[in-house]
Amino acid sequence: MDMPTFPVRPETTYDAIVVGAGFAGLYMLHRLRQMGLKARVYEAGENVGGTWYWNRYPGAACDIESLEYSYSFDEALQQEWKWTSRFARQPEILAYINHVADRFDLRRDIQFGTRVSSAVFDDATRCWKVETNRGDAVTARFCVMATGCLSAPKPIEYPGAETFRGRILRTQAWPREGVDFTGLRVGIVGTGSTGIQCIPIIASQARHLTVFQRTPNFSIPAGNGPMDPAYEKQIKANYGELRAIERDSDVGICARLRPETRRALDVDANEREAEYERRWTAGGLYFYGSFVDLLTDKAANDTITAFAQRKIREKITDPKVADLLVPKDYPFGAKRICADTGYYETFNRDNVSLVDVKAQPIREITPNGLKVGDDEHELDVLIFATGFDAMTGALASIDIRGRDGVKFNDCWKNGPRNHLGLMTSGFPNMFMTTGPGSPSVLYNMVLGNEYHVDWIMGCITYLDRNGRSTIEATPEAEADWRRTVDDIGRQTLFANASSWYMGDNVPGKPRVVLPYLGGFRAYKKTCDTEAESGYPGFAIA
Repeated sequence: MDMPTFPVRPETTYDAIVVGAGFAGLYMLHRLRQMGLKARVYEAGENVGGTWYWNRYPGAACDIESLEYSYSFDEALQQEWKWTSRFARQPEILAYINHVADRFDLRRDIQFGTRVSSAVFDDATRCWKVETNRGDAVTARFCVMATGCLSAPKPIEYPGAETFRGRILRTQAWPREGVDFTGLRVGIVGTGSTGIQCIPIIASQARHLTVFQRTPNFSIPAGNGPMDPAYEKQIKANYGELRAIERDSDVGICARLRPETRRALDVDANEREAEYERRWTAGGLYFYGSFVDLLTDKAANDTITAFAQRKIREKITDPKVADLLVPKDYPFGAKRICADTGYYETFNRDNVSLVDVKAQPIREITPNGLKVGDDEHELDVLIFATGFDAMTGALASIDIRGRDGVKFNDCWKNGPRNHLGLMTSGFPNMFMTTGPGSPSVLYNMVLGNEYHVDWIMGCITYLDRNGRSTIEATPEAEADWRRTVDDIGRQTLFANASSWYMGDNVPGKPRVVLPYLGGFRAYKKTCDTEAESGYPGFAIA
């Protein structure tokens, strides 16, 4: 196979600029290098890791098995790395990413502690001019936004933070030295995946923990524990087969339980209950692979919702507390399913209290704590686990300008517009990984990033071999894809919940379906067909 050729350029000029050094950015750099291209990665953190660099809060862990939530592009890497637990915790995932960066000598092309402030397309040179907060000014033919889906933290929404006499912590910027909560009155706002992971650990240390909950979430047992050597050996002996199955599935999680192909109401109640019990016992996110109609048929979803509600109630001693913790207003799975270790049982502790801030909203942060309705809760530490401006926030923070100076944020002001979740019309040679319009967070993110990087590299190769310089989505294909994403979204139950999948967690953000909800298998087929057909949905010049 002939390798693409590119002209030699001075040091301030690159073939590609990559924004972000998480799973996507590292693999992107590796592939660019393999093709002989000169690349530079800019990373805001002081080291590699992306979300796993920033999120160091107690209990931070992956909800996909470590043997699956890992790179598949190099067989030797798959075989040599030894995971110590079934679901890797943050320190181990970060160690793994650092190992990858060292193993493939990636750091020499990464500039850490640097945020890209602007990326402007120059029509005359057909290159991107990229500037950073550290004064870098470089140009590149390609710009790859590997900025991550959960990397732009939401600001604190409540007034008075500057008056608080205690300590305010944010889970997305946890102190590297850790925090000792012994003897302290702690409050935490937020009961999404992050809150659910850290609440049990903080409760075991604090004098008292007050949990401020607006919306209860469905959480299932993580079932974590030490890695079973026999299980690891079995997976590693058949990694190729497992990865093939993952790539031909909707969610990319197949090691322990294969995805179901039946519909929930096509089996009798006893068999359905047994299937739910198997997946509850398996732990993690295996419920996403159960009956195929759980997120498209309300009657089918009612069966799993009732099962999960019952399981939650069984864990909580006080019926009134259980009633607050059991979700009732949305279908199971329409918000991100969480995985926990002792979360619901934590509310049986004498030193833990639950405050419903939907019934009585948070009014302000006071010098002594948090005011909810007319009640003031006195605290020594206040923690915000309130999530991210998901899927679009990181891109929105960069001043991106395309042809004729058009602002990227203006193009997306009514919701994201792109073709296949990969490129936006008017922004030539700018690619996105696992962003809106793709399966993104509803698929195994490591494998999803690998797929997007490989697709992008195929696209770059196509341009070079055909003597072309730019590619961008056509307005027609972009509009068609937006309709496709919306139409599929309307066929699901996701819109029946208020969630970050719909942009609901950020005030003023347009409410649209952000991820592609047709499953990875159908998405991959569409993207592969696009490339094999010569990119008919893209303008190539």
